[in-house]
Amino acid sequence: MTAVGFAGLGTMGAAMAANVARAGFHVRAWNRTPGRVAALLELGVTEAPDPAALAADAEIVVVCVSDTPDVEQVLFGDRGIAAGARPGTIVVDCSTISPSATRAFAARLAAGGISLVDAPVTGGSEGARKGTLSILVGGAPEDVERVRPVLAAMGTTITHFGPVGSGQVAKAVNQVVIATGYLSVAEGLALAMKAGLDPEQVVTALSGGVAASWILANRSGRMIENDYPLGFKVALHRKDLAIALALAREIGVSLPGSSLVAALEDGLIARGHGEEDQSSIARVIRGLSGMED
Repeated sequence: MTAVGFAGLGTMGAAMAANVARAGFHVRAWNRTPGRVAALLELGVTEAPDPAALAADAEIVVVCVSDTPDVEQVLFGDRGIAAGARPGTIVVDCSTISPSATRAFAARLAAGGISLVDAPVTGGSEGARKGTLSILVGGAPEDVERVRPVLAAMGTTITHFGPVGSGQVAKAVNQVVIATGYLSVAEGLALAMKAGLDPEQVVTALSGGVAASWILANRSGRMIENDYPLGFKVALHRKDLAIALALAREIGVSLPGSSLVAALEDGLIARGHGEEDQSSIARVIRGLSGMED
């Protein structure tokens, strides 16, 4: 069995690590907050005391943490992955971080004979649990092929876009598209409800036409009920939009819709809703429309 290290067992990472273990890989895991590995022990997952130990016996190390500084700390901090990994190890970063930082991290790892594949994911917590994520990949072709069986344990759509950093660019595109997608569903449902239509009937009708989308199918219910259990945090999407907007400024692309959503999410975070699901952007539309919040 290929030995796989897994660093980061949050909402997404824990489910992804579980699927890698179920696929027959020998998985050793580490999480910054102790205790998260316990839920995976029955799958044969073992616990490492730190990222360096995690990487010491692994051929492939998957990282799934929140932000660019977190990835840097896990890779290069005291007892980080770079301190324990052997030459020939491949790090697969499933976090969503800056494309330029990804390229810089790859160069630093390469100095020690370690390869980096960036592989951010999309599909939400549901996709992580079911192993149906879409994985957006950047890296050298030979490295991508080596890690493909591990990626296949986590997702059903694996797309290699090009060299290191390409996956992060593709993820930025994804976050831009869903930003206005959530907003448009929230606006449409508010219009339907204030006009006196049955919102569930509207969703059913629209799902058979051009307006059909994953967001309409999977998040409209939360917007109708005005209840937003966690799937993907507002605060994390706002972080991702910051990456996309920075990339857009760098290459000269205008993103007015994403800029609006970023401002609306800033308001949600300021009001204490940053830990709610991204669909809670409907709170903003409800408030502006004179509906209960």
